[in-house]
Amino acid sequence: MNRDDFLLPCGYYFGSHSAGRPLRRTAATIQQHYLQPWGGDNSDPWGEWLGQIERFRSALATLFNADVAGFCPQSNVSSGLVKVAMALPALQAGKPVLLSECDFPSIGFALQQALPLGTAQIRFIPKGEDVADPQVWRKYLDDELALVWISHGFSNSGVQAPLAEVTAMAQAKGILTAIDVAQTAGVIPIDVSALGVDLMFGSCLKWLCAGTGAGFMWIRPQLLPQCQPKDVGWFSHQNPFEFDIHNFRYHDEALRFWGGTPSVLPFVIAAASIEYFNSIGISRIRAHNLQLQQQLIDALGARVVSPHVPSQRSGTVVVHLGRGHSHLVAALPAAQIHADERPLGVRLSPHWYNDNDDVDAVITLVRSL
Repeated sequence: MNRDDFLLPCGYYFGSHSAGRPLRRTAATIQQHYLQPWGGDNSDPWGEWLGQIERFRSALATLFNADVAGFCPQSNVSSGLVKVAMALPALQAGKPVLLSECDFPSIGFALQQALPLGTAQIRFIPKGEDVADPQVWRKYLDDELALVWISHGFSNSGVQAPLAEVTAMAQAKGILTAIDVAQTAGVIPIDVSALGVDLMFGSCLKWLCAGTGAGFMWIRPQLLPQCQPKDVGWFSHQNPFEFDIHNFRYHDEALRFWGGTPSVLPFVIAAASIEYFNSIGISRIRAHNLQLQQQLIDALGARVVSPHVPSQRSGTVVVHLGRGHSHLVAALPAAQIHADERPLGVRLSPHWYNDNDDVDAVITLVRSL
């Protein structure tokens, strides 16, 4: 663990569930791979820029052990989801989709508008159900479904979904699986090839520490021939530089979901950041994360209201002090503990740049109240 690799605020930063801290070398990365090709002697920056986007896709393929042809850059999870929902024949035929009421609201908003039957096409696992329990998912997976959306990590509760079990159950019923890894990419190992999922959506803002704008989608390449996206542009074309307005041909890779002239800078930053975490290994990062979580759980006991079982934890633990909870929230800024509150409590997400002293600061504050 090397804290000096990151730009950290004064105090103790536990907000990686919201925005991971940038690498210290990010400014140099931007200068070398974005500004210099643009503002230097090179008259055309696009060769370097598009090379950086391929670097981003390759880094993702390594991170998830997935076919690089299945990756397409997106600005965020919602943008990719809408494009896929409007292109998958089963969804456009009106077959239902299963969500959880604990999913991030943007997912529901996007599908309500993208699906032909809107809300009538969406089924929900109720909020009170334990989404860490595979048997809960089993109750709601039926043969009518076209797709199940699985949030690998639930942002407000610190719960990790039983991804492998739900995927296997869905596959046995012929249901497509789409996983949302926005809250787990970079902190929990994910092997797309081993899982056999059909679709994956995520972003690099949180545990991958790459800022906003570098989202991504992955689609199992075998599904591509049946998908004809509607929201396209010249970078969705098999040969974007053909320049024949009468001849559109879908790209044979997931890039058919790309669109018009792309943003570049977010993917320059993200490619370097993902490579950094790949070099460490997500298994090491997860072990470190779990050890710091356990330090909190051992010290605070029932005041940690998120799961205590390691396999049911996302990267985040949630702390609630009951009647005295408002005092904890009020005391965080003065203690220089950077965390946030959601309905279930204060969210704390220890990352590679956190250590035992950071966790001790939280424990000391809680015990003082």
